[in-house]
Amino acid sequence: MPKSGPNDPKTADLVNSIRDQRSTIEGSTGTRILVGGTTASNIDVSAKLSAALPVFLAVVVGLAFILLTFAFRTIWVPIKSIIGFLLSVGAAFGAEVALFQWGWGQHIFGIAPSEIVSFLPIIMLGIIFGLSSDYEVFVVSRIKEDFTKNGDARLAVERGTGYSARVVTAAALIMFSIFVAFMINKDPTIKAIGFGFAVGVLLDAFVVRLTLVPAVMAIAHRQFWYHPQWFAKYVPNPDIEGERLEQRLAAAAERSEEPDTVAP
Repeated sequence: MPKSGPNDPKTADLVNSIRDQRSTIEGSTGTRILVGGTTASNIDVSAKLSAALPVFLAVVVGLAFILLTFAFRTIWVPIKSIIGFLLSVGAAFGAEVALFQWGWGQHIFGIAPSEIVSFLPIIMLGIIFGLSSDYEVFVVSRIKEDFTKNGDARLAVERGTGYSARVVTAAALIMFSIFVAFMINKDPTIKAIGFGFAVGVLLDAFVVRLTLVPAVMAIAHRQFWYHPQWFAKYVPNPDIEGERLEQRLAAAAERSEEPDTVAP
């Protein structure tokens, strides 16, 4: 029976030590040894989730890459979106470890330093990636809509960001308030979950999507929307902005305004 708590690293070392010596003890005593308890379960679950995490991340990011490429008809939007997501979730993980694992927030939150719960990283990756993709679509879709109509890339960034800033701000503050409410709970696990999500959403919405994304697009200018001819040939155009529809409506309106002529 360990003298340390279930989340103490010493307890995890004890579990690993017993498992490492299992074959030797079983061979000398003929006794079958199993290790149970909270710490052993956490170690096993963490190992399973760590093995599944790369596959999960590859599937989610891969599908998002395909859909964003199809929607915006440029590979730079999904690449920028994925890089921004990695920055946001990396910063959230860093703040999470610093406050709850290293103990920087011991006096702020009144909890003892402990290991991060094993399922938190995979949940944070899924939820923060979903929210960051929403914010990306909100901002970039308005920019592309303005660029499609006016052709001025720099002005489209200014107008599109201005139009979508209120929507992204409202959506981010709603989710931030919800996650902060989790931190009122006395359970340290619930506090850690709420804190990680709140930091991730706040950084992604205001630092990445409303600051870095418009800045990169403004610097890249028209080159951001460039795609080669083979790309245009093989990737269908969904016409999300409705440009072709407006052209057909305008042509139909012109035909309806033409005077009818009667042949002699």
